[in-house]
Amino acid sequence: MLKTPPAVDRHVTVRRDQRVQAPDGTLLMTDLYLTRATEPQPTVLMRTPYGRGAIFGTIARLFAERGYHVVCQSTRGTFGSGGEVDPGQEAGDGRATADWIVKQSWSNGDIGGYGASYLSYTQWALASTRPPQLRAMAIMVYGAERRAANYPGGSFALDRALTWTYVVCKRLRRGPRGIRGALDPAFLHLPLAGADTVAIGHPVSWFRDWLEHDEPGDPYWTPTDFRPILRDLEIPVTMLGGWYDIYLPYLLADYQSLRDSGQRVRLRVGNWRHGSLGVHAYGLRDALALFDQELRHRQLPPAPAVQVEVMGSGGWRDLEQWPPPASSQRWHLQPGGALSPGQPAPSDPDRYRYDPADPTPAVGGSSLSTSSGPRDNRDLEARPDVLTFTSATLDADLEIAGPVRADLHVSSSLDHTDFFARLCDVDPKGRSVNITDGLLRLRPADQRHISVELWPTAHRFLAGHRIRLQVSSGAHPRYVRNLGTGEPLATGTAMRTADQAVFHDPERPSAVLLPVVDTRQAASHAS
Repeated sequence: MLKTPPAVDRHVTVRRDQRVQAPDGTLLMTDLYLTRATEPQPTVLMRTPYGRGAIFGTIARLFAERGYHVVCQSTRGTFGSGGEVDPGQEAGDGRATADWIVKQSWSNGDIGGYGASYLSYTQWALASTRPPQLRAMAIMVYGAERRAANYPGGSFALDRALTWTYVVCKRLRRGPRGIRGALDPAFLHLPLAGADTVAIGHPVSWFRDWLEHDEPGDPYWTPTDFRPILRDLEIPVTMLGGWYDIYLPYLLADYQSLRDSGQRVRLRVGNWRHGSLGVHAYGLRDALALFDQELRHRQLPPAPAVQVEVMGSGGWRDLEQWPPPASSQRWHLQPGGALSPGQPAPSDPDRYRYDPADPTPAVGGSSLSTSSGPRDNRDLEARPDVLTFTSATLDADLEIAGPVRADLHVSSSLDHTDFFARLCDVDPKGRSVNITDGLLRLRPADQRHISVELWPTAHRFLAGHRIRLQVSSGAHPRYVRNLGTGEPLATGTAMRTADQAVFHDPERPSAVLLPVVDTRQAASHAS
């Protein structure tokens, strides 16, 4: 299923429950997968809070069958490792483990870091200690700065935060499948500071810390911000993201920082959600290629610097960099729910009411929910608190690749409110599928001519389809509902209804900005 290169030797020695000592004396439970070799070999390091069996044991064995030793370790406070869960300790714990590895007789002193999501966070933490033995990194679906994913658009990523908390506290060996029944009541609980108790049965310190430390620049987040090391990392990196992944914009920003500073970095982005099989399949193959080149010094055919999958049947593209050259086209919101490149005519605004007691729900998109990804939005668009603006049927294909932005002129009856914008592809049968979206939280000092940054994407709108922009004020529980009162995130309980307006007239021309690429040029780079 993963389509990996053939095994070198299927004989693997497994040593379970080894104990590696952290700097404070905490013992970290570790499994070793040792390839059969007469000489010391390079090591792949995986540090995970999700257990050392299941998929991680499978991946470890796959690496070992291809000539690598593998160290698979449970992070502190999980699956037998001592201490309490503490992301701030991962740098020291990772460095102690790396130093332990190179002292073993089977190690040749070279390490490759591997793993998706939190496992990539532990790689960034290790890299921040500047270990000389770390020779390559395979970063997947994660960013080097931990705060950003918690507060997208200035809101709070309730689904992501509470789902991850539940998985780690319950020590689940899988992702969020089958846990919605436990979380749904917690998503609606007020105050939010008690949502952890509703979901899990007891308070969780890190979840409450995230709620308390919600202001930009809070020093609480500084120890988990590894962006400063990107400009002089000097470790080759392969990066993998998904168009519907919860960390996509942050991973792409890290890629650009590495590229702009002259670091060796390769990027691949596909039509994947967080935890999709494609993440593991492509990520494993990319990591093997990187490790073979950097740890085993094998000569491999040159790989494209960037590969992206263009959704909407566009196929894969080989690019020199991300984002590719594109022209920004303004598609204006029009009266009557239309959308077109032409200037809007004089018109009254469209209005709707947002009620936090009945929050606009999240349908698909980027979250840890099993219903994330591309979904039919027709039921959502039938709600009275969702506006839609739809183009005429396209005469020819239109391909976009890069950042998308909604430039909106709005008003609200409240000082504290949110605006959510979503780009959809409407097929000839009327099915409206979400492509990308974004949310912006407004406060009293903010102007009402706003720019909502939708997440980067690559998509081909086929001839016969239509382009649609949704505007609403929420996507709960992916983004925590805005109560409209300005009370603190952790303790707020009062709710106020917001009367919203979106303008589309010559003086206030709201629009969505699409990065349109030349499809003839794109076709020449198709792979």
